[in-house]
Amino acid sequence: SWEPVSLDSDPRPVVYQVQYKYSTSSNWYDVNKEDSKVDCTNLTRTECDFTANSLSEGFPRRFNISLRVRAKLGGLVSAWATAPWFEHYRNATIGPPENIRVTPEEGSLIIRLSAPFDVPATEAYFVYCVYYWEKAGAKQVTRPFRSNFITLNDLKPLRVYCFQVKAELFLTKENISRPGHLSNISCCETAADASVKLQQDFLAAGTTFLVLSVVVGSCLFLVLRYRGLVKHWFHSPPSIPSQIEEYLKDPAQPILDALDKDSSPKDDTWDSVSVVTFPENEQEGSPQSTLNQSAGPSHQPTEGVLC
Repeated sequence: SWEPVSLDSDPRPVVYQVQYKYSTSSNWYDVNKEDSKVDCTNLTRTECDFTANSLSEGFPRRFNISLRVRAKLGGLVSAWATAPWFEHYRNATIGPPENIRVTPEEGSLIIRLSAPFDVPATEAYFVYCVYYWEKAGAKQVTRPFRSNFITLNDLKPLRVYCFQVKAELFLTKENISRPGHLSNISCCETAADASVKLQQDFLAAGTTFLVLSVVVGSCLFLVLRYRGLVKHWFHSPPSIPSQIEEYLKDPAQPILDALDKDSSPKDDTWDSVSVVTFPENEQEGSPQSTLNQSAGPSHQPTEGVLC
């Protein structure tokens, strides 16, 4: 970017032209879409964005590049203004890692992250360091990791830890490194380990048993204290006999007939006693009386029946 040029005496807009060259060349070239995928030949704005959409576009990141810009108004042109030499890997600002995610485990934290920007593995690579501390505790730092999957071990269970991550760029063929910026502070609580889980299970079981004991004891006390009332509540109400219920549905039906109709018939049994008398003149040659006992309603006595 650069400061604009303005001419109060001419209302026409000023346009800008940008050129580049490598340190191995003495020729300057226009920044156009054919060479650099960016068109900065006739700009009305005071900046030119060389940021490439992919590693195959834009200027080679391992080359030293020089840029220059001049203003044009019709046939008038200004002198060239040249920017200092720069190389992407040497001069770029290394930001913090991106997409930081943390997963709590048993006494540990698993951190996943992405690089600040993509680099070809043949040219450069990133390493990561994690600064972490228990809340209100001393800060510690891990060794450098090339992987974007970092595990913080030997942490206390069920404790809140905070951390920051920093990326550092290393050039593959040169002994050059570029430290980056720290990420924002993130905090997370570790999960419980096996011993803490066992203690929690025992505590939960004891609490459940205590609650159930209190509930059962309270119910038993209430039943014994108010057993008469409980018996009254749970006593089934008396039911109306079916004969009475039918009579209530049809009052015109005689109640006695309804009762007799539904009652099962039973055979009546009794003992009968018959007394047989003879004339006096016949008493000497025969017994005075004879008693006959028989069962059943069909017996017909001579003199009388005693039931």
